Amino acid sequence: MISVSAITKIYIMGETRVEALRGVDLAINRREFVSVMGPSGSGKSTLMNIIGALDRPSSGRYFLDGVDVSKMSDNQLAEIRNKMIGFVFQTFNLLPRMTALRNVELPLMYAGLSTKDRRTKAQNALEMVSLADRMYHRPAELSGGQRQRVAIARALVNDPGFVFADEPTGNLDSRTGAEIMEIFQRLNDDGVTILLVTHEADIAKHAKRLIHLRDGRITGDEPITERTTYGLDNGWAGSNQ
Repeated sequence: MISVSAITKIYIMGETRVEALRGVDLAINRREFVSVMGPSGSGKSTLMNIIGALDRPSSGRYFLDGVDVSKMSDNQLAEIRNKMIGFVFQTFNLLPRMTALRNVELPLMYAGLSTKDRRTKAQNALEMVSLADRMYHRPAELSGGQRQRVAIARALVNDPGFVFADEPTGNLDSRTGAEIMEIFQRLNDDGVTILLVTHEADIAKHAKRLIHLRDGRITGDEPITERTTYGLDNGWAGSNQ
């Protein structure tokens, strides 16, 4: 499903040359739940941005479903992002003046769906993350955990095959973070391929496979044998915090 080969990423900042990725090889199969861990500056967010078609590699090849993404135009990359990939970020990236419902509808507006279809799909996505009673609230009226659930609903609204999450629990307390990770586990159980970037070992252990990245290189790739799965029998998203 996802295959990167000899990927490099080099940033030139004035006279400084930064090698963020140094020849990364990686394959992720459909329905996997993979965590990428590494210290700050290890290249983990850069790798996710390339796999998520948000950035281009300096060299190397990237295939998604057999298609060479590394050779796509900007318009083709935008179409890939809108139709196949959902993103969840640490800072939520919600528009403050829009309700939760309108924030979730945004990807569907870009996809050209009718107002009625957008509304129905967005409501269903918010119900999936237990926010049916908060859909007309703006981000400032929601807790951090609720805002992240809105972001997850937005990531899911186009029924993507892949969800990429960059430090999704970084701004949350441990209990709320655990509830967010429960949502990701259930998504994966439903067949969504998930790539999670984190620097927290306890968060990484919610996945099924752990990749270690350091100085732009993969230094470890192993299955997670003692996976954290707390809360999975308590409903989709635990409490409404």
